[in-house]
Amino acid sequence: MNPTLQKASTENTRTAALPWNLPGLTWVFALLILCYAPILLALVNQWATDEDMGHGFFVPLVAGYIGWKKREELAAAPLRQNRLGAVLMALAACQSIVGTLGAELFLSRTAFVFSLIGCVLYAGGMPAIRVMAFPLALLFFMVPIPAILYNQITFPLQMIASRVAEVTLSLAGVPVLRDGNILELPSQRLSVVEACSGIRSLLSLSFLSLIYGYFFDGKPWMRWVLLASTVPIAITANASRVTLTGILSEIDLDYSRGVYHNLSGWVVFLVALGMLMIFHYLFNSVYRQVKERVGK
Repeated sequence: MNPTLQKASTENTRTAALPWNLPGLTWVFALLILCYAPILLALVNQWATDEDMGHGFFVPLVAGYIGWKKREELAAAPLRQNRLGAVLMALAACQSIVGTLGAELFLSRTAFVFSLIGCVLYAGGMPAIRVMAFPLALLFFMVPIPAILYNQITFPLQMIASRVAEVTLSLAGVPVLRDGNILELPSQRLSVVEACSGIRSLLSLSFLSLIYGYFFDGKPWMRWVLLASTVPIAITANASRVTLTGILSEIDLDYSRGVYHNLSGWVVFLVALGMLMIFHYLFNSVYRQVKERVGK
């Protein structure tokens, strides 16, 4: 048989074996968007108004781009229908209803992500899930974490930032007295509130660490190393911001307010991103040296 005809026959067989073709998948995706429209519109509104979730706009774009890059790998996988995907979509729909009735936004929003996972599972089975696992997992970053978990995370971060700032300010010669998350300075009282806890930079930096690892390092496990490194990096960067604010406020109180305060947040985030890149370079250097010695 002609190789070209044989290849075309194989592709046609695979296409026929799939439950949906591309137009069919497009329709399913459009129906999911329509069903979850109220939930998604509220989610987009939170991205626009909540500074902790400013990265949310980029999550579906980046995940979609990575998914598109994997289209050839997906086409080469032994795709097969798995009806558990339909079960997962049904369970996600129930989760969405429960979340909506109980006013639990996290449940209703993650239900959309689970529906997409169910759609992929039904259309291509576990081979499709394995190929698309990373972009699908990224989609969870577009959903704000539950309020109860948010509070459990922010308070320890506030305390760590205030303690580090207290020690650093004392070493810098600035008199400081700490009462919980409040720093008493000669010129003012500096409060390390939730917005200054570091949770904002931690959420965005966690998402960027995975993206950075995907595009700039071929080792899949490196993404999780970089993700783990964001915790100490975010804490260090935010504690530095609080310390810098305390020092500058002793020079001029305006430096701890308004535009200057917001600008310092962006500067510190860029510094944290730079620290992530430096950590990646140093970790890779050590990894290569260890690998060479083991190889010898």
